Amino acid sequence: MRRALIATGTTAAGVVLLLGLKPHHSDVTGVSSSSSAPRSSAPGTAGGSSAGSSGTPGTSGTSGASGGSSAKTSGTFKGDVIDTKYGPVQVEITATGGRLTAVRVLQTPSENGRDREIAGFSVPQLTKEALAAGNAHIDSVSGATYTSEGYIRSLQSALDAARA
Repeated sequence: MRRALIATGTTAAGVVLLLGLKPHHSDVTGVSSSSSAPRSSAPGTAGGSSAGSSGTPGTSGTSGASGGSSAKTSGTFKGDVIDTKYGPVQVEITATGGRLTAVRVLQTPSENGRDREIAGFSVPQLTKEALAAGNAHIDSVSGATYTSEGYIRSLQSALDAARA
């Protein structure tokens, strides 16, 4: 009888602690940064790099988005703000003669130190891949899936704006 009471009490305490944990999310969606350096990224989420706006994990290969540098347009184009599970992601591109020449990160999730740490290693990799590919057909960064997916979607919207 005593063991049953201890087991029940321990289980109840464990459930209360688990339910009391606050999920990581960002309430701020319109914050922008003028710095070209990334502010942060999603915490170690093995299912998506700054994924799409819904934060759905699983697309850790190349992006299904089309397009790239087929236009003969030059200028600077902002991508859409993509709301991920951990906060907004937005990029801005520079195109010259229809080729992607620069990518600047305007927003990344930055609610805590882990977000900033993940952005610090994932955003430079994503930018390097985007410039090499010249389009949004790039791989997500392992451990930063939500951030990667948000980056890819924002990049694609900027590329679409450059083509329009």
